[in-house]
Amino acid sequence: MLGRFVLFLLWLGLGAAVGFGLGTQLGEPSAVFWGAIGAALLWVLIDTWLGQRVMGWLHTDQPGDFGIKSGRWAQVASRVQRLLRDRERESAERQSRLDSFLSAMQASPNGVMLLDGDSHIEWCNDTAALHFGLDIERDKLQVIGNLVRDPGFVAYMAGKNYHNGFTMPGRNSSIVRPVTLSVQLHPYGAGRKLLLSRDITMVEQAEAMRRDFVANVSHEIRTPLTVLSGFVETLQTLELSDAERSGYLELMALQAERMQTLVSDLLTLSKLEGSPPPSLDTAVPLTPLMRQLEHDAKALSGALAQDSEGGDQKIIFDCAFEGSLLGARSELLSAMSNLVSNAVRYTPQDGHIEIRLAPSASDGALVFSVADTGPGIAKEHLGRLTERFYRVDRSRSRETGGTGLGLAIVKHVAQRHGAKLLIESTLGRGSVFSLTFPPQRVLQPKVLADAGKPSERLAALLDVQ
Repeated sequence: MLGRFVLFLLWLGLGAAVGFGLGTQLGEPSAVFWGAIGAALLWVLIDTWLGQRVMGWLHTDQPGDFGIKSGRWAQVASRVQRLLRDRERESAERQSRLDSFLSAMQASPNGVMLLDGDSHIEWCNDTAALHFGLDIERDKLQVIGNLVRDPGFVAYMAGKNYHNGFTMPGRNSSIVRPVTLSVQLHPYGAGRKLLLSRDITMVEQAEAMRRDFVANVSHEIRTPLTVLSGFVETLQTLELSDAERSGYLELMALQAERMQTLVSDLLTLSKLEGSPPPSLDTAVPLTPLMRQLEHDAKALSGALAQDSEGGDQKIIFDCAFEGSLLGARSELLSAMSNLVSNAVRYTPQDGHIEIRLAPSASDGALVFSVADTGPGIAKEHLGRLTERFYRVDRSRSRETGGTGLGLAIVKHVAQRHGAKLLIESTLGRGSVFSLTFPPQRVLQPKVLADAGKPSERLAALLDVQ
């Protein structure tokens, strides 16, 4: 500021000197005064013009270079430019952080919606729009209560008690495909609210399945336990003959075996669901596996024949394939054994059962199939046969000793080995259950002859295919 004042005095002195020179020539002593006045006016005009240029420069939308490289106004313009650049940089950083935050909320698997003090929609992500059936562009700044008309939601908004959330049906919910949302409001700022929504349909279904599973297990175990306790009480309180006591003990052993089978199947299912899938490094020879299945099937058929009237079941094993499958032997045996034992149990004693193991002629897959001449299954039951404890005829299933878990085990083993389970059935004519294993898990006999280590067998399989 002092420098500018000194410069102004010098400028006045220059004007006075010019006036003195002119006054000497013209003989006018007052020319010195008017020279100083003229210099002051010129200073003011130049300074005003520069100030106007600065003001005009500041009023432009995107001010560029001021055009003056020196002087007080150049310093002012430079200072303003620096402040503008700092402000633009800070604004860009804030916008970048805001965009990142909104992108993160957009990527959230849960619905996120921002509401102002009057419950107008300020912003929402795509998930929230899907949950509530909104159009982001059309419904922005609309009152949420006018768009979501669910009575429970309206009451929740009006109650202003947001400590706990509540559940409501989603916009696309139907009887066939129900959708359940968990919704909660969180107040923040000056009356604003954060609305969070989460699709809990799978959680609800899992909880329902858990309840059904516990109820089914309790029911299945309670029945034989009731029989056992009844027989124990009978043995303790009544005088029985040796024949009666032997009969009761035999029935008790049968019920105990039934409970043991149920527990064993439950443990098998738990192991299948909690363990990693079988690797491609272990080959399971199928010839001895088929022999064991044939032996068990005929033993079961003979045992059932002793307790029933009629002819003998005709069981045919057509298993000419002598290769191997890559997988877990215990799982494969469990799945195949369940299919074979089901056919034996449900086929009349004068019926026929055919078990086949053969490669597919089209793509090299391996097909294990069990065909029977049993009572058959109605079409409405086919889609649910692999559900746990699902039975077409509960009384008949208990008579045959089934637990209702066999086909669920078969489905899990098939999924873990990349196989497909196909069920075909006609009422009164019989059923066909087949497992189709993918070619990458099938080892031909010649591959087995040349391969030693598991990794070599797998490499040989890949070379063949």
